Parts: sequence; structure tokens; C-alpha cells
Amino acid sequence: MAALKFSLIPMFAIMIGALLAAWRTPGEKQVAVVQHLAAGVVFAAAATEILPQVMHGGSPMATVIGGALGVAVMLGLKAAESRWQGPVALLAAIGLDLAIDGLVLGLAFIAGERAGILLAVALTLEVLFLALTLTIDLAGRYPKAKAIGLTCALALLVPMGALIAQPVALLPPYGSPGS
Repeated sequence: MAALKFSLIPMFAIMIGALLAAWRTPGEKQVAVVQHLAAGVVFAAAATEILPQVMHGGSPMATVIGGALGVAVMLGLKAAESRWQGPVALLAAIGLDLAIDGLVLGLAFIAGERAGILLAVALTLEVLFLALTLTIDLAGRYPKAKAIGLTCALALLVPMGALIAQPVALLPPYGSPGS
């Protein structure tokens, strides 16, 4: 359950980001710079640690299931895009992003603890500034307490995503009998 334990770190970072945004709003340029840095860190962690392990030792069944689910989610988002507007769409998109972040974190821990820890650190930086941005946007539409509460509620999706990934560990590895 290392994935669940480490998923609590980004979850708390989201909560801290929400509180920071309510206390002191950083400038747009500051937030943009750090968000791009965080995205680069996440990409680097995935490219250097996770993808090589998937390419050389992953389960074909997990790859097929993951690919099919990814396509289904993208098609669902495309269909929902025309129906939802404003804060509901924003909360739904960020909620889905956070659940997927948790799922990817859980999968990273299945690939290896080092990969999982590296991704947990990278995601923590990313979601901290995602929470800042979301809370700032919501505080422009709602009272600050509600903006903080909505952002913190979404934070729970990270550990939930990590838990959803755990059944993948039960799939047989590539090359084993029955795969």
C-alpha cells in the first residue's frame, strides 16, 4: 500500500495550495512559470522511470486495458465538452485529472517503488499549483471558504485513483504462463 501512502502527499499539497491561494494570490506569471516547471518534472519522471519499465516488463493485458480505458475517457470528455460550461466543467475536468494522476501514481508503484516515489514528488509539485489556480478561479465565483472546500474535496480523488490501480498488480506479468 505504498501507493496509497504516497498519494496522500499530493493530496495534502492540494489542500495547502487551496489555503495558500485564499491567503495570498500569486501573480499569473509566477503561477504559469511554476506550472510549466511542474509539468516538465512530471514528464521527465514518466519518461525516464515509468515508460522504460512498461516497455520491458509490462503486462500486455494491463496495456490493452489501460489503452482502452484511456480512449473511452477521451471520447467521454469530448462528448461532455459540449454539455458542460463554467465552473462545473472546470471542476469535472480537474477532478478527472486528479483521479488519473492518482491512477498513474498507483501504476508507477506497481512498476517499482523508485518510479512511484519519483512520480509522487513530481505530482506533488504539479497539483500544488493546480490547486492554487483552481482556488483562485473559484474564489472569483464563490466565497473563499466554498472555493477552498471544493478544491480540498477534489484532493480526495488522488488517493482514490491510486487505489483503483491496485488490481493491475494482480495481472500476470508479460511472458508468464497464462499471459
